[in-house]
Amino acid sequence: MRHIISVLVENKFGVLARISGLFSGRGYNIESLSVNATENENISIMTIVTRGDDHVIDQIIKQLRKLVNTIKVRDVTQVEHVERELILVKVHATQRTRSDILNIIDTFRGKVVDINKESLVIEMTGDQNKLNALVDVLEPYGIIEIIRSGTIAIARGSKSTTDFTKQDIKNQEE
Repeated sequence: MRHIISVLVENKFGVLARISGLFSGRGYNIESLSVNATENENISIMTIVTRGDDHVIDQIIKQLRKLVNTIKVRDVTQVEHVERELILVKVHATQRTRSDILNIIDTFRGKVVDINKESLVIEMTGDQNKLNALVDVLEPYGIIEIIRSGTIAIARGSKSTTDFTKQDIKNQEE
């Protein structure tokens, strides 16, 4: 099962290397990874997307909590959340196909960020399913290149993504 893990860490040299090393050293795969500073410049938040059964995810979380410089670890998948990803797609666009492609982009609420005689670059945000659907629809026109940011996620409601406790999760499930 796909899981989104939020890791609050000290914003220090080597933290990313230790976390990625933990995953590779134990044979776990990172599907996507996003890292950025928080409202506090001394703290960063990492959003890691990985797959595994409950036992594997529990092991990953326990190991992450043991690392130096780790402040908090949460499986965001366990709480109600919003997730988004950014995609840039470069697609072949001739005079004959350009209007069709522009209609598709409009339908998906994407936007064109670069245009020339032979191609368009499309920018869109959304969940993984929406972005995959866009790629599927554009495929027949000839995709030149795709760049994806990876998933980021934030908890719904007034609590911070990293403030949820097991009791909060249990209360949400009831």
